Amino acid sequence: MRQIEEVRAHLVMHRYRWLVTGAAGFIGSHLTEALLLLGQQVTGLDNFSTGHPRNLSEVRRHVGPEAWSRFRFQNDDIRDIEACRRACEDVQFVLHEAALGSVSRSIDDPLATHESNVTGFLNVLLAARDAEVTRFVYAASSSTYGDHPALPKVEERIGRPLSPYAVSKLANELYADTFSRCYGLPVVGLRYFNVFGPRQDPAGAYAAVIPQWLSALIANEAVFINGDGESSRDFCYIANVVQANLMAAMSDNPDALNEVYNVALGERTTLLQLYQLMRDMLQPRYPHLSQHQPQFRGFRAGDVRHSQADIGKARRILGYEPTHRVQDGLIEAMDWYVRYLDA
Repeated sequence: MRQIEEVRAHLVMHRYRWLVTGAAGFIGSHLTEALLLLGQQVTGLDNFSTGHPRNLSEVRRHVGPEAWSRFRFQNDDIRDIEACRRACEDVQFVLHEAALGSVSRSIDDPLATHESNVTGFLNVLLAARDAEVTRFVYAASSSTYGDHPALPKVEERIGRPLSPYAVSKLANELYADTFSRCYGLPVVGLRYFNVFGPRQDPAGAYAAVIPQWLSALIANEAVFINGDGESSRDFCYIANVVQANLMAAMSDNPDALNEVYNVALGERTTLLQLYQLMRDMLQPRYPHLSQHQPQFRGFRAGDVRHSQADIGKARRILGYEPTHRVQDGLIEAMDWYVRYLDA
């Protein structure tokens, strides 16, 4: 039996109280859904700055009325310390996902990124410390590796941050480590690499590449690739991220605490390979794509050239084992993408 199946079986038999910040967001809503389906009691905190009520509506449809009755939603902002304290009341586990994502957004508005990602993070840490939570698991980022050239990325070797967003996520790791050492708060950081899946918003200037390109392909619009198409990323399907969060929260390995872990597939996909894969998967439904070609433009400020994770540490200590490769994730998510983007 996979270790994740043992964790799921344990959760089915034991009900805990969880806080998911950013619960209306892409990743947060999937974590909320997984926990409710496992019989858990969940408080969700979100201010809808980047999350959407429709994500919670979708969770409600998927989990059913009995599970949904175990969900409490708090419409508040993590920049409000008192709101964070209310959210942490009687909570045992915190999964902290709330943040302003996007490298380019942080370059456009570094102050907003700092307020949400650093001040907001510190507020949730303080509230969790004061509530004496059992474990605090937080979303870190592969952007922390910055300009370090080595591949694959290993947790202990990072470079200089390339954007205000990367600075904010590095600050999260430093604060979490300090709270663990100063106050004994049990923390685990998960450095996500290019997460994708259903509910990832294709709209707006800061949309992630996969939903943005799928939306353009379906509508027969231009797909722009920054650079020459040979830049590569370690794309990670949402099911792998949910698994990592559950493993991090439930691990009984004392060596697991006060550490950060890469959460990824451990493989590289170039942007051009990604484009071709998505176009080929959509072409049977949209014949116009037989003639579709990408358009290339300049590299984007703050972007790294290549990214790939070494996931050996997460495998060894947490028992993390990704279940979905890039193509598997796209196949599983494609019906959702088409239904949502072609509405």
